[in-house]
Amino acid sequence: MSKPRIYLSPPHLSEHEAPLVADVFASNWVAPAGPALDAFEREFAAKVGAKHATALVSGTAALHLALQVAGVGPGDEVACSTLTFVASANPIRYLGATPVFIDSEESTWNLDPGLLADFLKRRRAAGRLPKALVLVHLYGQSADLDAVCKLCDEYGVLLVEDAAESLGASYRGRSPGTFGRCGIYSFNGNKIITTSGGGMLVSEDAHLVQEARYLATQARDRVNYYQHSQIGYNYRLSNVLAAIGRGQLRVLEDRVEARRRNFARYQELLGDLPGLRFMPEAPYGRSSRWLTCVQIDPARFGADRETVRLALEAENIEARVVWKPLHLQPIFAGCERVGGEIAERLFDHGLCLPSGSALRDEDLARVAETVRRCARG
Repeated sequence: MSKPRIYLSPPHLSEHEAPLVADVFASNWVAPAGPALDAFEREFAAKVGAKHATALVSGTAALHLALQVAGVGPGDEVACSTLTFVASANPIRYLGATPVFIDSEESTWNLDPGLLADFLKRRRAAGRLPKALVLVHLYGQSADLDAVCKLCDEYGVLLVEDAAESLGASYRGRSPGTFGRCGIYSFNGNKIITTSGGGMLVSEDAHLVQEARYLATQARDRVNYYQHSQIGYNYRLSNVLAAIGRGQLRVLEDRVEARRRNFARYQELLGDLPGLRFMPEAPYGRSSRWLTCVQIDPARFGADRETVRLALEAENIEARVVWKPLHLQPIFAGCERVGGEIAERLFDHGLCLPSGSALRDEDLARVAETVRRCARG
């Protein structure tokens, strides 16, 4: 009999979701909008410390609307972290704008503020500043927001935070996603909390969030018949899924602590192996450790990260390669990049280990033993 599958980051429900969904069913309020949706938006905004929030069908939809309501349009350029999932940059293209990709720094794996400073200085001299910056908080760790916010303020660049992977993290006591003009989060099935699929847009600007909500509901004019003066989208989260989100939000801190325990346990089990290094935690905040990520130096470890990944798969254990940098993606061929070598090295050597919040100690031990066998080989 094959061993049970260990997944990378599966959903983890609690005792709270089913009663909340049952309440929605009992009220027959299963239409897209409703009381659970309103409550989820209020509760989420309070949790992250934002003034306003609107719930949407995905983090990608949230980022699309965030950029649109921030004024990004055809012909604009938008700077973007390069080490991230493709959804961080696709909405730039949706709007007819062009991404410019900025490399990572070794110490956090997030966007390098030094490279951003050099880029903005050169662009101001040339009279070609980007309209906005999409700053990604990677794998549960906040980017260096003090440095980035200072640069965006100095150069007049709109800051849009992609906090899809970092709900539950902190930056100097505050939630990443709440520093820029607006921020977005994801509730995809692999995230720390899930609505099966969904996202959230937050901002201090009430008008911005109202405009995003208007566009997300097909941009219907505020008259008593169906009239549309702008192109809109069908992007609102359903009342049913919002009920799931409300239940998940109640256990967010438990889920973060569980993932941080996973990381600590992996360090105990694997930290002595030469050539294996864990993603560092920045001193300015707390990582949620959404995923436990490692770098594997084949010369010192004795095997490359693909050998390790395949060995894990042979044991029915799911692991994933670190994001392929966006400046290497075929769909963004020809786009400008600033640096790129660090992101490429992280991609070449990086592996994400199973990190679900319901993992048992025996699961972690099984993963670690497989990795250790590769090192011995």
